[in-house]
Amino acid sequence: MKAANSILSSYGVTVFELMSRLAIEHGAVNLGQGFPDTDGPEEIRRIAAEALIDGPNQYPPMLGIPALRQAVAAHNKRFYDLDFDWQTEVMITSGATEALADSLMGLIEPGDEVVLIEPLYDCYLPMIRRAGGVPKLVRVTPPDWELDRDALREAFSDKTKLLLLNNPQNPAAKVYRKDELQFLADLLIEFDAYAVCDEVYEHIAFDQPHIPLMTLPGMRDRCVRIGSAGKSFSLTGWKVGYVTAAPNLLGAISKAHQFVTFTTPPNLQKAVAHGLTMDDTYFDGLTAEMKAKRDRIESGLKHIGFETAPCQGTYFISADIRSVGFDEGDIAFCETITTKAGVAAVPMSAFYRNADEKNYVRFCFCKKDEVLDLAVEKLGIFLENRG
Repeated sequence: MKAANSILSSYGVTVFELMSRLAIEHGAVNLGQGFPDTDGPEEIRRIAAEALIDGPNQYPPMLGIPALRQAVAAHNKRFYDLDFDWQTEVMITSGATEALADSLMGLIEPGDEVVLIEPLYDCYLPMIRRAGGVPKLVRVTPPDWELDRDALREAFSDKTKLLLLNNPQNPAAKVYRKDELQFLADLLIEFDAYAVCDEVYEHIAFDQPHIPLMTLPGMRDRCVRIGSAGKSFSLTGWKVGYVTAAPNLLGAISKAHQFVTFTTPPNLQKAVAHGLTMDDTYFDGLTAEMKAKRDRIESGLKHIGFETAPCQGTYFISADIRSVGFDEGDIAFCETITTKAGVAAVPMSAFYRNADEKNYVRFCFCKKDEVLDLAVEKLGIFLENRG
């Protein structure tokens, strides 16, 4: 039998799936996989349900229904003062992951170099490599997640096609400062490169505002901005994403979209269009709710002995396992607490290609307060009994 694709076949089951399976097997509280345990606003869900019955349920336009594309353009103007032509610069995708795949397939030629900042969301490297790109990795590390500017400059070259930037960054929970973004912008101009900006956590930034790289001088025509209804409305199962970019970039990306999913369920698009027009009370409330959950789990983890890294955004907080006397590595720690304490987490080393740092684990906190409290209680009992 002939072999399957060597690149994708070289990757095993994701660490999220492995830890979730272990959590189910042992009845553990699952703070590993990153999705809320409550659904988003009922008014959005009702619109989707009614639109499913009322129809139409046939293929919508390939780029997305006009109402949603208009809403995405208006959202960019409202929050970031970015002006987009909804007809030529906005496209709807079946999730932000599809948007990433379309962007990478549409923009990368074999041999192009792509600069990435670890720790990475797990789909980035397989997508880039399958598209023929050559990853150039720079890392930020806990506990401060500071950007190594010398290493970043070294990663750029005449072969650099684009930077793939996740901001706010999963799993580092880093929100990039304006001076850091300006440094990135200067490199993009110097090396005539693009940026694909994964900004799905744009409304989950706590202690400083999220600034899209696209808003900086010279970046409007160099950046692709990706958003997610799943993250902004706590509806991760819907898989509705959106891309905004200059016409020449979106044109190339839309060709990939045309041959990947072609389109996205029209009832979900209609509902998300309504969601993006909701007033500031909703978006401010989402930020405040997630910040309160961050503070809750951070306080709980510190109370039972953990030292935690700064969490400026996203659903995730990282804890140093050495602070509770564990020195056998993050994978062993996650397996131990899942099977012995009844709490699942994810090892941070899984987000680096070659991890030197194996002393931090990631906890997801977009869960009900009682779930977070139970997880901290179980961890505390385990650590106390462990001595």
